[in-house]
Amino acid sequence: MIVTAVSVGAVVHTVKAEDTMPTRLNTATNTDVSTEAQPQKHPYLGMWVTSDGRIRQELLASGRYDEARGARRSAYQGRYRVTGTQIDYWDDTGFTADGTFVDSDTLHHGGMIFYREKS
Repeated sequence: MIVTAVSVGAVVHTVKAEDTMPTRLNTATNTDVSTEAQPQKHPYLGMWVTSDGRIRQELLASGRYDEARGARRSAYQGRYRVTGTQIDYWDDTGFTADGTFVDSDTLHHGGMIFYREKS
C-alpha cells in the first residue's frame, strides 16, 4: 500500500513592513507601572501620517492613540505619554515602542517618519 499526502487549500501569509510593530521592552525610558492613560497636554496632538499615507496615527488628548495601517483601521491602539520631545507607547496587546519628535511637524517612530497632517 502507498500513502500519498496532498496539500489542498494551502494558505500563504504575506507580512508587510506596515503589519509589524517594532517594540522595545522594559527599558529605562519606557517602563511605566501605570496601566491607565493619562490626559495629555502637548503640542503634538492630532493625526500623524507617513509620506505614503499607509500608516496613520492619531494622538488623542485622553492619552490614547489609534493607529491605522493600510486598510486596517485601528490596527494598533493603546496609551502613550509625551515627555519633552520623547513619546512612549504602550499597545493594548502589551507591546511597547517609542519615538522622537524632531520638530513640531516630524515624528520618528519605529524606523518610520511621520508628518503632522495639515488641516
